[in-house]
Amino acid sequence: MSFKALFAAAAMAATFGMAAGAQEMSFFRIGTGGTAGTYYPIGGLIANAISSPPGSRACEDGGSCGVPGLVATAVASNGSVGNVNAINGGAMEAGFSQSDVAYWAQTGTGLWEGQPAVEKLRLIANLYPESIHLVARKDAGIASVADLKGKRVSLDEPGSGTLVDAKIILEAFGLSEADVTPEYLKPDQAADRMRDGAMDAFFFVGGYPAGAIAELASQHDVTLVPITGPEVEKLRDTYSFFATDTVPAGTYEGQDADVATISVGAQLVTNADLSEDLVYGITKALYNDNTQKLFAAGHAKGKLITLDSATQGAGIPFHPGAERFYKEAGKLK
Repeated sequence: MSFKALFAAAAMAATFGMAAGAQEMSFFRIGTGGTAGTYYPIGGLIANAISSPPGSRACEDGGSCGVPGLVATAVASNGSVGNVNAINGGAMEAGFSQSDVAYWAQTGTGLWEGQPAVEKLRLIANLYPESIHLVARKDAGIASVADLKGKRVSLDEPGSGTLVDAKIILEAFGLSEADVTPEYLKPDQAADRMRDGAMDAFFFVGGYPAGAIAELASQHDVTLVPITGPEVEKLRDTYSFFATDTVPAGTYEGQDADVATISVGAQLVTNADLSEDLVYGITKALYNDNTQKLFAAGHAKGKLITLDSATQGAGIPFHPGAERFYKEAGKLK
C-alpha cells in the first residue's frame, strides 16, 4: 500500500470512528424548556436514552442502548420558539417544540409571519400531548376564559409557544391582551405572584402533572379553568393542530372533577442537515424496549412516549433518518 493510500485509510478511520476501544465521542444538545415544566425532565430522560459514551456497557449486557459514542445533554431554555431558533442557528442539535410552533416556523406562517421560514426544520418524533392549563386563584371568580376580562393574567414569557396559544385562546373568547392586565412570566414565577395575591390567573402549556402547578395547588386554593364550549370548536376549525383534551380529576390537589381543555403535541425536532444515520440511531434508541421501560418509570408523561404516537400529528416533514426507522417499523408507508 502506498503512503498516499495509507494516509487516506487512516483519515477515513478517524472520520468514521475507530474500533470500539478508541471510539469517537460526539456531543448532542437538546433544547428543552424551563426547569419547572415538563420538557426539561423528559429531555433528561431522552438524553440518557440516546447517549452511549465511549466505554459504556453494551445494550445487550444491560448498558446504554443509545448511539455509540454519543453524549447527549438536556439544556434548559425558553421553550419552543427559542429551541427552533437555536436549531436553525446551530446552537442546538435538536429540541422540543409544540406542534403548532414547529408548523408555523417550517412554513413561515402564523407566529413566523414576516420572518424567513425555518425550512430545514424536521421532525424526529411526536412525544405526548401538551395540555393547556389555565390556573386561577379560587377566590378570583374565574370560571371560564371569558371571566379573565379585567384580571391580572400571566401569558408566559416572550418567545414561548404558550404566549402564542394564550393569545389565540383569548381571541376565541372575544378578548385581547388589552382586555386583561397582562404579565409575561414563566409559570413558576407566576405561581409565586399568585401566592402573594398579585396574580389572578396564568396560562401554562405542558404535560400534566406540571411541577409548578402541583406545588402551588398543594399550598394554595387554586382552580383549573375549563377551556371548552362553542368558542373552542370554532377555534379548532381554524387551528387544526389543537386537539381536545381532559385533565383527569385528582391530577392536582383540590381538583375533584375532570377538566376539559385543549392540547398541542410535544415534538422532538432537528435540522435536516443532521446525518441520516445519526438520526436513525437516535430514533431507534428512543423506541427500544429498554428505553420504553425507562420512560414509563421516569415521568408520568413518559408512558405516553410510544411508537404508536410517534408519527401522529406530524405537521412538518420527518427527518430522513427518523422516516427510515418508522418505515422499517411499519409506522409510515
